[in-house]
Amino acid sequence: MTSADMHGEVRDPELPGRLLVVERDQLIPWLRGRAEGDFATPADACPGWTVRDVLAHSSAVLTRAVQGRFEEGVFSPESNDRDIAERAGWTDAQVVDELERGMTEAGPVIAQAGGALDGLALGEWVHAGDVRAALGEPEAYAGKGLPHALELLVRITRERGHVALHADLDDLDEPLRLGEVSGDRPPGRYIGDASTLVRLYSGRSVEAAGFELAGVQVGELNIFG
Repeated sequence: MTSADMHGEVRDPELPGRLLVVERDQLIPWLRGRAEGDFATPADACPGWTVRDVLAHSSAVLTRAVQGRFEEGVFSPESNDRDIAERAGWTDAQVVDELERGMTEAGPVIAQAGGALDGLALGEWVHAGDVRAALGEPEAYAGKGLPHALELLVRITRERGHVALHADLDDLDEPLRLGEVSGDRPPGRYIGDASTLVRLYSGRSVEAAGFELAGVQVGELNIFG
């Protein structure tokens, strides 16, 4: 990331699409090599959902984006459950195929949306981590997409006026400055690794001993909750 990227000063409209394509190239072949029973594994990061449910939700979201179907109430819990139910009769392979198409085709649509859909790409990347975590993969929220995810996270938190945080990452030379500094409070401080930071911002469980956080509460960081 450049200095401007780290400070969320510039929107790269192609970034969400790059993140999706990088994740697609890792996730899809891995999914196609999994046993059928793996898709029925509970996804602890998404209570009540299985791995298949997470994938069906993810593929439905991308399909909606590509088709421009954003009717009232879309992405509510009820809407998400309907999307999953609509795919109940599909094979696991069909769900994965739809996910692959969505990860391939959604980038240009997101790029043209002026930033309104950028968080969708980050959410898809997080859900890929949820699936890997459910199936016991190490570094579930890392991999080749992590630098793109961090860059997107910096800009999204800045644009949303999120609580300011200065993050010193074990695996990055330069610190990240997330959120928007205001006169109301000084920035919080995070010390730890990048994948834990992403989990904090997405409301996923973390090991308390694996990071330091000061000046801000864990619950304040969640951008999806």
